[in-house]
Amino acid sequence: MNDDTSQPQGAPAATDELNELERDSAELLGKVDEQIARLSDDLEAAKQDVLYAKAETQNVRRRLEKDIADARTYAATGFARDILSVSDNLGRALDSVSADMREDEKLKSFIAGIEATQREIDKVFGLHGISRIAATGLPLDPNQHQAMLEVPSADAEPGTVLQELQAGYMIKDRLLRPALVAVAKKPD
Repeated sequence: MNDDTSQPQGAPAATDELNELERDSAELLGKVDEQIARLSDDLEAAKQDVLYAKAETQNVRRRLEKDIADARTYAATGFARDILSVSDNLGRALDSVSADMREDEKLKSFIAGIEATQREIDKVFGLHGISRIAATGLPLDPNQHQAMLEVPSADAEPGTVLQELQAGYMIKDRLLRPALVAVAKKPD
């Protein structure tokens, strides 16, 4: 029999087992902490991805709304361009009416009808944001004017529009048709 009664048999084995369990639990806790850190990083990345996706969706929505607004605003561009030639022809007809013809009783109502039609077209253009481009006396603006010819002039600064050959028009803030103009140049 053993005289040492202070420690039961198998106690060193239990202590070793306890130490091994503590090491295993510490190792397991370390792995759990690593996994939590990894999952936390993944969660942050997922949150960023969601924010980016929301921002992209909002940008797409804004672009779509702008495209729809532009389509509404400029939908009549082709039609307006075609009607400009009608307006031009009415203007030419009125310009060709002489003073004698205006005094003729038989033609007065006819001329008044053409003038009323021209006013009505101008009114409709205004309602739809179609405006005439200013040209004569202004410097040539290649965004609004198309120079058709150069005229030597001692009176005007080179590059100044001397004459409008055909009126130009804007629809809202876009060019519908450039003004065809004659531009001053230095005399030879």
